[in-house]
Amino acid sequence: MIAIGSDHAGYSLKIEILKYLDENGYKYKDLGTCDTKSVDYPDFGLAVAEAVRNGECERGIIICGTGIGISISANKVPGIRAALCTDSYMAKMSRQHNDANVLALGERVLGPGVATDIVDTWLKTEFLGGRHKNRIDKISDIERKYIK
Repeated sequence: MIAIGSDHAGYSLKIEILKYLDENGYKYKDLGTCDTKSVDYPDFGLAVAEAVRNGECERGIIICGTGIGISISANKVPGIRAALCTDSYMAKMSRQHNDANVLALGERVLGPGVATDIVDTWLKTEFLGGRHKNRIDKISDIERKYIK
């Protein structure tokens, strides 16, 4: 199951991504927003990140105007590794090397075709483990250091 959420600036791209998910048989949970009325991106970054963290969804996709603000918000949740990707190579590396469990996209940065290619690559790429696992463990150590 994939959690997906966007703010108003990412809403149109979210609709395109939902079409891709439907056409390719992916199950998802749409956590909003439901239109283009102004909302705050941290609310939707948090909702998706919490759905992934608590195990309700395996991965998440978040979208705002640039992808920056919503990815920063999601990355505040321990255990979340949200990767802002602007091409398929970044999507592939975010999965293979970083085990990214949330993908961030920017509607004002990407066209729907590029965004769909990024999502396709990201969903089909697996974490390589090995030496990369040690680095993910170090990221987890950093989180634990600052969690009270």
